[in-house]
Amino acid sequence: MAILRFKALELVNERKAVTVKPAHPRRSDSFGQNVFNLEAMRANMAGEYFKKLQAAVKQGAAVERNVADAVASAMKTWAMAKGATHYTHWFQPLTGATAEKHDSFFDLNSEGRAIESFKGSALVQQEPDASSFPNGGIRNTFEARGYTAWDPTSPAFIIETVGAKTLCIPTIFVAYTGEALDYKAPLLKSLAVLEKAALDVCQYFDKDVSRVHTTLGIEQEYFLVDKALYDARPDLVMTGRTLFGHAPAKGQQLDDHYFGSIPARAHGFMLEFEEEANQLGIPLRTRHNEVAPNQFECAPTFEDANLAVDHNQLLMDIMGRVAERHNLKVLLHEKPFAGVNGSGKHNNWAMSTDTGVNLLAPGRRPKENLQFLAFFITTIKAVHRYGDLLRASIASASNDHRLGANEAPPAIMSVFVGSMLDSVLDELERTAKVPLDKGDNIYLKLGIDKIPPILLDNTDRNRTSPFAFTGNKFEFRAVGSSANCSSAMTTLNAIVADQLIDFKTEVDELIDQGKKKEVAIVEVLRQYVISSKSIRFEGNGYSDEWKEEAARRGLKNVPTTPLALDALVTQDSTDLFVRHGILSKVELHARHEILLEEYQKKIQIEGRVMGDLAINHIIPTAIAYQTKLVENVRGLRELGLDTDHAQVTIEMIKAISGYVSTIKTNVDAMVEARKDANKLTDVREQAIAYCDDIKTKFAPIRRAVDKLEQMVADEDWPLVKYRELLFRN
Repeated sequence: MAILRFKALELVNERKAVTVKPAHPRRSDSFGQNVFNLEAMRANMAGEYFKKLQAAVKQGAAVERNVADAVASAMKTWAMAKGATHYTHWFQPLTGATAEKHDSFFDLNSEGRAIESFKGSALVQQEPDASSFPNGGIRNTFEARGYTAWDPTSPAFIIETVGAKTLCIPTIFVAYTGEALDYKAPLLKSLAVLEKAALDVCQYFDKDVSRVHTTLGIEQEYFLVDKALYDARPDLVMTGRTLFGHAPAKGQQLDDHYFGSIPARAHGFMLEFEEEANQLGIPLRTRHNEVAPNQFECAPTFEDANLAVDHNQLLMDIMGRVAERHNLKVLLHEKPFAGVNGSGKHNNWAMSTDTGVNLLAPGRRPKENLQFLAFFITTIKAVHRYGDLLRASIASASNDHRLGANEAPPAIMSVFVGSMLDSVLDELERTAKVPLDKGDNIYLKLGIDKIPPILLDNTDRNRTSPFAFTGNKFEFRAVGSSANCSSAMTTLNAIVADQLIDFKTEVDELIDQGKKKEVAIVEVLRQYVISSKSIRFEGNGYSDEWKEEAARRGLKNVPTTPLALDALVTQDSTDLFVRHGILSKVELHARHEILLEEYQKKIQIEGRVMGDLAINHIIPTAIAYQTKLVENVRGLRELGLDTDHAQVTIEMIKAISGYVSTIKTNVDAMVEARKDANKLTDVREQAIAYCDDIKTKFAPIRRAVDKLEQMVADEDWPLVKYRELLFRN
């Protein structure tokens, strides 16, 4: 292993930045050129079918068979003109990754002649094996049938891998019995429910609104390490994170990497993956160094939420493939290195109308600001009401390492709105008590007309908040960097839609009682402000004081995934998702089981890798070095030099023995605990056992190994060190 480490370092010393030249001087010239977008559709489809397809997409109706045939023919013509030979249904199973099965356009006709064929039936539906993907018991091994079904709201695109081009068609994935086996189907349902709920509320303010779109901008944080160094770390290869590693003398404490000059190799990598993303219609706008060494971030402009999620999944795949060409490795794990910042995926979420209004942006007139307050306060109320469910939506073994650490939002769900907005809500709580007489200026007396100068461009940011308002959107900061954002966004859409429906019901009841519409709206909002006040927090979410304060407020702090996931299957959560037709009870329980199994398997893999490295690599290295020290002491004594030097060496020998013993004892205990956990038949109990009885053994093993790293000669240490992983590029 030590030889492998030094060979890897030699390779790093020889690396040169790859020169990347954009295909066009302007990004706009090549944007979306590998996407079957509106322009490509117009160019390849008859006008009649193009109009029918667009109407079906806008109205959410099923695409007629003859229209599907026309779309398939146009897609094939367009894709083959660009060199594609195969097509695939591109879907997002509950593995967290994307999946694809490639089929050739090649076929034989009835006369045995070779032709290129792609029919509407192949576009609309395919049949992957539903029992081979995580399904939570929905499908048995012998029940293999499942379907992928075309999502016409997300355009097809062409991916090139090793010179081969494939037409990728975004789809949902469902079981033969109809249950969703993916992340996209529930997301699409939640978006439809939110649109209907938001549209109904918009009618209070603007009758011309006919559509409400959910917009999303997903910031992606990641680490870059050299591929040779990555390959020399079995823990990185197998688990995505370093299970051992002593902190380097210099980490991020000087804050000199953040927004600094981008290193040459990283810059070349960024240029190439941005170029490929641009051609696939992913609107990346920002790149920069993040806080930790060798940590970076990219971010797109806002787009439709469904498309934004598809693009983020595609982006992670592009980044991984492009990094290989630069002899780099992208680390998307939430906490690949202890002691420095982990990585998140901030989801910037808002709603906008077809009249061009962002419903989470304050306006210039009192009526516009009452609309803003309606959506703003209702969202806060939804987070307060369903905070546990929102926490469950971001729970994973990898995100557990990050939530509550020094740079990440805590596992406590809270909302930051900024001091100015906080005072606005407090004022609304107070002034809504003011009696209103006929002829009074309602907006003036309630303080609503004072909002524009208070709000516009006047909202601070809070890095420590998991859910923060940032001026014209909410930023869900607690989502993990490796996550499929559909889970968090489906939940957020569902809870906000549910609260908007309740809001309209309550307002309508007051209007029916004879109250003026504006007064009714304010009365309901005031009650929401009062009842959800405990979720608003403006201070330091990292502090221990906040944990104590949150407990006093009745807010839960659930730092581990197995217990956090309980919120998925409560009666309230089940009623919520079933009521709106987003997920059935069967689907919810299946997801609960899948996520628990995923957690258990990831901790199991980490434990096995940790045990293997500790017993087969670390301990032999420590003993070999200890033997050198013993020989040194023996030689000194043979020469009659039993001095203080010899005594210091003896103390080192004793210390090594102690650390070796600690490692062996805890690895053995971890193995026994794993055996006991594996005997459990209840998936929740097993996940909790892995969390409480196995994962807790990791820390003492790591401490002992990291102490040995400081003692064993550098030339003998088998694992690539943090200073090499984080500062060599």
